[in-house]
Amino acid sequence: MLVVWKLDRLSRSLKDLLHVLDKITEAKAGFRSLIEAIDTTTSAGRMILQMLGAFAEFERSMIRERTRLGLLAARERGRIGGRLPKLTAHQRAEAIRMVNGGEKTASEVARLFHVHRSSISRLIAKNVLETGGL
Repeated sequence: MLVVWKLDRLSRSLKDLLHVLDKITEAKAGFRSLIEAIDTTTSAGRMILQMLGAFAEFERSMIRERTRLGLLAARERGRIGGRLPKLTAHQRAEAIRMVNGGEKTASEVARLFHVHRSSISRLIAKNVLETGGL
């Protein structure tokens, strides 16, 4: 008998849940959820489990759809997700100028602006792509 505290601890989708339950059945074992009081050793328990799984999947798809629509609406209002840049446009231009001018190495510029060296390397590489190496 496989016992879980709550049904959503076992799987995230109805398809996955049914796959896990098939494996449990193949192993000649039962399944029991303590919170939902489901016991798959009975036919009523199997039916309730499938119904609950379907409702849970429906709820997740609704959440996914609302999230997608919310992000789309935010983009239309001009909001862009993601982390804010650590360096301002002026700082980025100055970092590029210092490295490309041979004034400082990328590591030195990174220490100066309190960022990781890879941030400066990405900045330089992006600049090379945008300007064609100038």
